[in-house]
Amino acid sequence: MALSTIFSALDLRDGFYQILMRESDIPLTAVSTPSGMLWEWLVMPQGLKNAPATFNRCVTHLLRSVRDFAPSYFDDVVIHSRLWTGRKNGVRPDPGKDRVINEWPTPSNGKELRQFLGLATYLCKCVSNYAGKIRPLSQLLKKDDAWVWTADCQQDFDAVKQGLAEAPILAVADQDRPFHVVCDASGFAIGCALMQHDHEGRDRVVYYQSRQLKPAERNYPVHDKELLAMKYALAKFRVYLLGSRPFVDYTDHASLRTAIKSPHISQRMARWLSFFAEYNFQVEYKPGRLNVVADALSRRPDYAVHKADANAIGIARTSTPSSSLLDDVRSAYTKDADAKQLLDYFAAPSDKSRQKLAKHLRARVHRYGVHNGLLCYSAIDDNADRIVVPDDHELKLRITYEYHDAPTSGHQGREKTYLLLTRDFYWSHQYKWVRKYVRACEVCQRVKSAPFSQAPLQSLPTPQTDGQTERVNRVLTNSSLNNSRAT
Repeated sequence: MALSTIFSALDLRDGFYQILMRESDIPLTAVSTPSGMLWEWLVMPQGLKNAPATFNRCVTHLLRSVRDFAPSYFDDVVIHSRLWTGRKNGVRPDPGKDRVINEWPTPSNGKELRQFLGLATYLCKCVSNYAGKIRPLSQLLKKDDAWVWTADCQQDFDAVKQGLAEAPILAVADQDRPFHVVCDASGFAIGCALMQHDHEGRDRVVYYQSRQLKPAERNYPVHDKELLAMKYALAKFRVYLLGSRPFVDYTDHASLRTAIKSPHISQRMARWLSFFAEYNFQVEYKPGRLNVVADALSRRPDYAVHKADANAIGIARTSTPSSSLLDDVRSAYTKDADAKQLLDYFAAPSDKSRQKLAKHLRARVHRYGVHNGLLCYSAIDDNADRIVVPDDHELKLRITYEYHDAPTSGHQGREKTYLLLTRDFYWSHQYKWVRKYVRACEVCQRVKSAPFSQAPLQSLPTPQTDGQTERVNRVLTNSSLNNSRAT
């Protein structure tokens, strides 16, 4: 059946009624009616104890000569073949098998598009002219081209999705070939795929599956998330894997290979291991760079749980950088070696001048830019430009003061101060700087609540014998302090 391309399904109409009752058994089928009359069945009715087995045995016997291409199950017959002299319709997969691909969201930036094309490129090795089909999409990944999603891009994107959900990529399960499972987990989702090798050794997908993690599951440690992805895969592919020949489960978490033998396991893991005991499989390690299919399925963009940004948590912009502060930033560039290299490069950009940049700057030069004499930095997939602050300690203190200590800032905590500051400015290790600054703020330390609860006042224990309690008076030399009594 796995090599067939044409499938037809037949449903026998009133199949039970096509079998005559043995004459001696007809009286046993008599039923009474409200009119008081008895009616007997001349054909086999539905509901008799042996009726299903008798009917199934009859159909199997009648179709015995054609069972290689027309197997039956009660009144359902499926006819499959490899060739058809008429129009070739091919295989129509179960919608559940390719739902993950068909519902893949339209990319909104280069990172999401690169992720989808990585999955498609891995699976489309046998598709002719695949590079030509994705050429308009590949153009969007060039560094110098702006992100513009056109109707042609959408058409090509839909065509690639359709290709991933049909033959030859999506194959019919062949019970004569071994299965293998790939699974992976991210911080917000799990993904897996049931696969087989074709006669040329290429991967063919039988079933795609992925889902978003529940809030409680997102708190699992990485080890448990990877184990959850494996459990999810075996549960979804149970009808293919349970009772089959041994199969391999590939994961990019190497520690899962010895998870079953570990003497120290949690109760959750113990329950899962009892579930795994039903299956005959072996866990093998596959590096993340090779586990392309499961990695992409577990990182579908619409599954991502977006963290709250500054606007979402109610921080309002109350001020903008003053012109005098920006002038000080420009003048400080002359004392910073990295800033001078970048400004010289953008003054006359070329391949030769790019090679003169320091290695750490050359790798990220595409994220930098110059606007009104100010160096700007843009994070990955972020169109917001931030002013680059040179390595000047006093200047960083002044900028941080404006976003933390100023009356309009209100001495926000570490996270909110960092979100406010990164709206406008950027420098290396910025989060560590903000954390250290807020931790050393005198006002914050004086007025913020204690990180621990104070123990209630209690009376001193009453001495039970002589000499059990001793008191010593200690006089301090500082005149501003009073005498104190210690126990």
